[in-house]
Amino acid sequence: MKINIKPIPKYIIKKIKSLDKYYLERIRFFSYLTTLNKQLARITVACRNFENQWFCKQVAVHFLNSEVCYIKDINYSLMGFYVNWYDKNISKNKIGSNNFWQEENDKYFNPIAPIVNKKYFLKFEKYKYSHADIYPYNDLFKYLKIYKEYPEVEYLMKMKLFHLSTKKTIIKKLKKDKLFRKWIKENANFLRNEYGDYPYFSTANILTAFKKKITLFEAVEQSRIIKSISEDYSYKNHLIDIIPKNEILDFNNYLKTQNTNMSSYVDYISACQYLKLDLTCKKNKYPRDFKLWHDVRIDEYHTAKMEEDAIKRKQFYAQFNKVASKYLSLQTDGESYIAIIAKSPKDLLIEGDKLNHCVGRMNYDQKFVREESLIFFIRQKDTPDVPFVTVEYSLKNHKVLQCYGNHNSTPEEKVLNFVNKIWLPYANKHIQKIA
Repeated sequence: MKINIKPIPKYIIKKIKSLDKYYLERIRFFSYLTTLNKQLARITVACRNFENQWFCKQVAVHFLNSEVCYIKDINYSLMGFYVNWYDKNISKNKIGSNNFWQEENDKYFNPIAPIVNKKYFLKFEKYKYSHADIYPYNDLFKYLKIYKEYPEVEYLMKMKLFHLSTKKTIIKKLKKDKLFRKWIKENANFLRNEYGDYPYFSTANILTAFKKKITLFEAVEQSRIIKSISEDYSYKNHLIDIIPKNEILDFNNYLKTQNTNMSSYVDYISACQYLKLDLTCKKNKYPRDFKLWHDVRIDEYHTAKMEEDAIKRKQFYAQFNKVASKYLSLQTDGESYIAIIAKSPKDLLIEGDKLNHCVGRMNYDQKFVREESLIFFIRQKDTPDVPFVTVEYSLKNHKVLQCYGNHNSTPEEKVLNFVNKIWLPYANKHIQKIA
């Protein structure tokens, strides 16, 4: 679309000057309404001071009925808007300076700019009764677009509920629901309680208060509780599948009436899940006497866990012994020393405790059961029951991975000779037969 933009009218310049109180180097923006191509348009004007002189220029044009705007000598970045003043001879940088208006998406080139002639829209018959002249914010076109679609917004303007006049969810409900219109009127004094341009009561608060027939302040408190619990670590990691968000308020009331807390409830739920109780059943999910059933379920959990651990430990010991029996033939003896295989995880614990190293810990028993490596005890022949040196043997590489004595000390040379020249060749020879 071609546009023919006339220079800024003198009376508009006069109005902008009277409002522009910031005689600083930084850029200021103002806007004015006019008619372009038989449409209501808003032209944005940039202002600045340079060497005690005041300058202004048109930089953006927005149309009421279009999402396209036209810009000239203005650029947008995360840091804000940059205006090129090359055409005013106060900038030597020609980059970014345009001699023509270019088309852009209006949402990126819409700086905050007070409208200096707001009542100009009254020239358009269809907006005469919109009450847009008392709309206090800068996004006048947003309001007029909504008014065009929902004339019912006038109802909010009359009650000076300006911050709600661009909330389509509220406006749609006003249009359909007579009781909601009555409720808005009854609560108008509370709804006008704003902090700057940010209303205290959100759309969600308003709809909640109306639907549940509670006060706006109760709705805000409920919203706070829901947010607090839904963002809580314990809820997100343990309860999100148990307590849906629409049940959070009931859950919060339950914790209060039972004089308990989130941590205790999570422990209770974890115990119930381990015991495979049906948590869709209300008596399990919300027991009448929480403390009593918390203690019962925790006790049942510990009992069941001990039984399960005992079974797993028994199975693990059996598997360990099975592996030890499989490689029993790798044991051998020499003139002074013998090599014997560990028979149980308990043997590893005793060996590690007596020799002050970590063979009884650090998952050596797990590696043994998985047949990744075996543990052999090197003992002196005359004292075969006394821990002396410990060897870790790799079943994959057929090598000694570790060979240590007390406090991870390196054994004497004659012990190393027995391990590497007598036992290891013997073990590698017999491992082939087992394979």
